Amino acid sequence: MSKAVSALDGAIFEGFAKVEDTGLRGMITVRGDLMSKEMATAVKTVMGAEMPAQRKVTDGAKGSAAWMSPDELLIIVDYDTVTKTVAALTEALSGSHALVANVSDARAVFRVSGNSSRDVLAKLAPVDFSPDVFAAGDIRRSRMAQVPAAIWGNADGSFEVICFRSVGQYVFDLLSVSATSGGEVGFHATS
Repeated sequence: MSKAVSALDGAIFEGFAKVEDTGLRGMITVRGDLMSKEMATAVKTVMGAEMPAQRKVTDGAKGSAAWMSPDELLIIVDYDTVTKTVAALTEALSGSHALVANVSDARAVFRVSGNSSRDVLAKLAPVDFSPDVFAAGDIRRSRMAQVPAAIWGNADGSFEVICFRSVGQYVFDLLSVSATSGGEVGFHATS
């Protein structure tokens, strides 16, 4: 029996910012009416999280819920609990028109951290990463060079970048080149 590994099996790059593969993450796509009481109750009951507002991420006792579109959430949990969480969400939404799908192994997640992490991302995506516009708990779906990606801010000042696993190496390389020492912009640098 083979052991599951993340897209880049723990790869790390250190330049003026740090880029790292975050390892295996449980990720569940939930499609349905995000404005319904049933959906809010399911997210609260199963995750312990509030329903996220547009372009926001909320944290709960069992994981996080990220707003992805008007009818889609991305639920993020420990990889070992994803099957159990899918079953619980499916049960909680059984009376609703909803889809719950495990997409864990189809995605790659990278963390970008350091004082100039916002500059690394701003070089690659058409998103305003200014701290007063993009803060902890914010999420954006955009393009990172030639591929789709979602980016969210963490409370510690780092960022998570999620992409399709099939382009994981490409995204890691983009982030690494953008974070290479000597390429500092200094626009969003923090002390």
